Formats: sequence, structure tokens, C-alpha cells
Amino acid sequence: MKVTIEYDGNEEQDEIQVALDGYKWKNAMWELDQHLRRTTKYQSSVLDFVDVATETEIIVVESIRESIGRILSGYNLNLD
Repeated sequence: MKVTIEYDGNEEQDEIQVALDGYKWKNAMWELDQHLRRTTKYQSSVLDFVDVATETEIIVVESIRESIGRILSGYNLNLD
């Protein structure tokens, strides 16, 4: 498959760059999800200076991961 992108002017250049950076956004979201997953799976804190996650931290992280999943699903996206 071959894709050709043409644009006129600086206004469209920003939109094209956003489209081209899509994979970077996916990778960044995947890394964020994995960071949050470590908290729920291994009970490691999301804070760099604390080793063990608190129960409250785990509950919040689970809620955030669920929200991310719903938002991505709403856009027909996934991290897999």
C-alpha cells in the first residue's frame, strides 16, 4: 500500500503531523497503561519514591485504566 499526503499551507501541516504521529500516541498510551497495570498487578506505587502502592492508589489506578479503556473504545481504538 502506498499513501501520498499533500498539503497546502502551514494550517494543514499541523493536522498532517498529528495524523503521522498517531503511532507515537498509541505507544505513549500503551506505556501509560502498562505503568498503571504494574500498580494493580504487582502493587508497585505509581510514585517513584514509594515502593508499595496503597489500597487507595490501586483503586484510583483501576478506575483510570477503565476510563482509558472506555474512551479508546468510544473512538473504536484499542491498545493491542
